[in-house]
Amino acid sequence: MELLKAVKGRRSRIMVEHILDKGQITTEELKEIYGYNHPPRAARDLREQGIPLETISVVGTDGRTIAAYRFGDPTDARTKMLRGRTPFSPKLKAKLVARYRARCNIYQEEFPAHELQIDHRVPFEVGGEVSSQDDLESYMLLCPSANRAKSWSCENCRNWEIKDMDTCRSCYWAFPEAYSHVAMRDVRRLDILWSGQELIDHAHLQKAAQDHGTTMPGYVKNVLKKHFSAKPESGRPPHQG
Repeated sequence: MELLKAVKGRRSRIMVEHILDKGQITTEELKEIYGYNHPPRAARDLREQGIPLETISVVGTDGRTIAAYRFGDPTDARTKMLRGRTPFSPKLKAKLVARYRARCNIYQEEFPAHELQIDHRVPFEVGGEVSSQDDLESYMLLCPSANRAKSWSCENCRNWEIKDMDTCRSCYWAFPEAYSHVAMRDVRRLDILWSGQELIDHAHLQKAAQDHGTTMPGYVKNVLKKHFSAKPESGRPPHQG
């Protein structure tokens, strides 16, 4: 109870008080009652403050299975992390934008700087706080969509419990420019956004995939496979368009 009383932040306090009152809080309640569209992030905020949470399955109001959170074993509480993260300074964001441009590190697309969010390359839950905010290599800029995707993937990765720093450092979600796995799975990933005039290309791609009776990712893979298997003519490289 002493540790729970020390928890700060509106979202974390709501979770603490609700669980103390009801015994658990469901993802449905976090969305419908408190307006949090990404419940796992709310749970992550509380875990990052050293409070152990268990994720269990319950039945929602519509009869579907949903997740719920309740307090875990008190002996698992990490008092050294109770202060949570050090707030990111505006100066840190300015330095990251100056170094990497106002670009999402996952989508590799430009975004308005105010939409980008600072994130630890190695999740706070695994690596704890970075020793200095001058260590720019330890941070990345993410758009909200990429941040949510990373959050979900990391929280469902086995390393969330193992907490091996090197495993995180070699993961797509930490260094998409040089990685060997995606959340400990031997797969490769490419996230692409279409915007502005590119939406026309996206529509063409969607139509072509439908005409060939396949999914858009499947169609793109087939196009790339044909492209790379094409033999150069007269020493010329395969068509790049």
